[in-house]
Amino acid sequence: MDAKKAITLVAVALVLFYVITQPTQAAAAVQGILGWLRNGAEAIITFMRNLFA
Repeated sequence: MDAKKAITLVAVALVLFYVITQPTQAAAAVQGILGWLRNGAEAIITFMRNLFA
């Protein structure tokens, strides 16, 4: 087994462990990440609109 595959499996196992043991905190973390991504996308859209306005 190569190192990249082993690291990927360990990362997936840790994520699953976190989701199973602390589902509320995991959901909050995912919502926070998605909110950050949405805000970033909205900022880029605003920038592009202002750039070509």
